[in-house]
Amino acid sequence: MRLTKKQWIQVLLSLAIAIWIFWFLYKDIKFQSLVDALRETSFLWIAASILVSFLGFYLRAWRWKLLIEASEKSTIRTKRSFIALMIGYLVNLLVPRAGEVARCGVVSKMEGHQMGTLIGTVILERTIDLLFMVITIFLAFLLENKLFVNLISDLVSIEGLLEKVYEAFPLVIGGGIIAVIFIYLIFQKYRDSGLIKKVRHFMRDLIFGLMSLKKVENQAGFWSSSSAIWITYYITMLFVAWAIPSTASLSFGSVLMVMVMGSIGMVAPVQGGIGTFHALVAFILMAYGLSNEEGKIFAVIIHSSQVLTIVVTGLVCMIFFFKITSDKASKS
Repeated sequence: MRLTKKQWIQVLLSLAIAIWIFWFLYKDIKFQSLVDALRETSFLWIAASILVSFLGFYLRAWRWKLLIEASEKSTIRTKRSFIALMIGYLVNLLVPRAGEVARCGVVSKMEGHQMGTLIGTVILERTIDLLFMVITIFLAFLLENKLFVNLISDLVSIEGLLEKVYEAFPLVIGGGIIAVIFIYLIFQKYRDSGLIKKVRHFMRDLIFGLMSLKKVENQAGFWSSSSAIWITYYITMLFVAWAIPSTASLSFGSVLMVMVMGSIGMVAPVQGGIGTFHALVAFILMAYGLSNEEGKIFAVIIHSSQVLTIVVTGLVCMIFFFKITSDKASKS
């Protein structure tokens, strides 16, 4: 996958932003404090969290296999979808969002499937993930509603906010209607432009992906694996919390809240959520009474363990990928 000059600039800019955020967060944290925290950390629980992460990776690869088979009408081994997935994660650490395209390219090389169809399955997969993320946020709100209210109260007056929302409601509705009409007119006028064609193509792929979801034969397996993936995220976070003395006493609801903030941090368009993940996780841990240093050290431990797991596994999967493609080339 070759990057254009513009894409290189975007990659370097996002990396610079990630490094700056990380430096800003940790410039006052002494290295010895991190070393001391690691000495007190139970690496047995860290190892357990990594094993659970592998289960999550496998479930995601298996779920993607179901979507690919429904779209392509041909079989693919879970091992190969796993190889593609982990290479995609590895690429995401270098180029934000490029991993989604990269893993489709890996499957296309190994299996000969169409890139457009594969990208459609990834779009659908991300849509399902967004749905489960919203459900998880809602669940966290139900369990930790007092924390939500306290955080919002610290930022704004609840009564004043509700009053402003009530006053602005007609304006928001009117503005929404005008925006819909404006977007429709823009689409009609520039329907043949390159940008509009890309948007239409994206929507077509998304609709095709949603339609392919109906073709998945193992519906129970698809939805149960989708739920299990997020459960593995939670258990991973829980095990790391138990590994570190400062977070070992966090409640189950508190850990869920930390996971939600971490997930939001990973969505940011920077390499591997560097900086944004750490900032949001440390912020919410401070809201639970941990010190600034304790929150940041927890964030760096869990993030580093996951990144190292992805790097090592991704590199091993690349070796398997090159072997598979070379064997395929020699037979043809």
